[in-house]
Amino acid sequence: MDIDGKVALITGSAKRIGSRIAIELAKRGARIAVHYRSSRDEAEETKKTIRSSGGEAVTFQADLTQIPAVDKLFRDIRTAFGGLDILVNSASIFEPSTVQETNPEQWDAEMDSNARAPFFVAQQAASLMLARGHGKIINIADVAGEVIWPAYFAYSVSKATLIAVNRGLAKSYAPHIQVNAIAPGPILFPENYTEQHKKAAIERTLLKREGSPQDIVNAVVFLIENDYITGELIHVDGGRHLL
Repeated sequence: MDIDGKVALITGSAKRIGSRIAIELAKRGARIAVHYRSSRDEAEETKKTIRSSGGEAVTFQADLTQIPAVDKLFRDIRTAFGGLDILVNSASIFEPSTVQETNPEQWDAEMDSNARAPFFVAQQAASLMLARGHGKIINIADVAGEVIWPAYFAYSVSKATLIAVNRGLAKSYAPHIQVNAIAPGPILFPENYTEQHKKAAIERTLLKREGSPQDIVNAVVFLIENDYITGELIHVDGGRHLL
């Protein structure tokens, strides 16, 4: 798929990797739907950055764990852009909890944000894409969904579910929509990470170094532009999934 002229929704694109993806796709000519839940100022900054370079961007607020909010989001996208070609499910939450520490509220929060929301967003996105006869859906997963981190149990299970959802969507929407996932490694550490946490994460990679947000951006662009890949999980983790 040629990115130029396409409409792309990037969830959680107010900041961090989501913002980087939105800005890069805009540079390549995509018309960007910048989604945020609560980071309005950061979303406006992402939009401003895109528009200052001659790109097109509109901000949309939605709590993706609420189905009525998802419905409204896609009505608004249809009104603003007329349709949709690309979805990057980047929005997620990341909270620590061991098996014994995980309570029902935390379990539901992780599953709702990291698995349920991406599924229902993809479902709505696919309806718009099928009307155009093509589409690309990219889910930002995590190596934790394969190896399961004991200290982030609920998070890991939610990402494992997302990986399963990714495969199911690829089967269901073929041949017109290609659905793939990216599993990042230690890139843009959470704010609560200490230097010791960062060092430990890096040591658990084969390449022994932190990745760059651009590594994820490059993988997203690759999956959009390649039309013969679907159902894949691409590791951009410095080889962490092998350890």
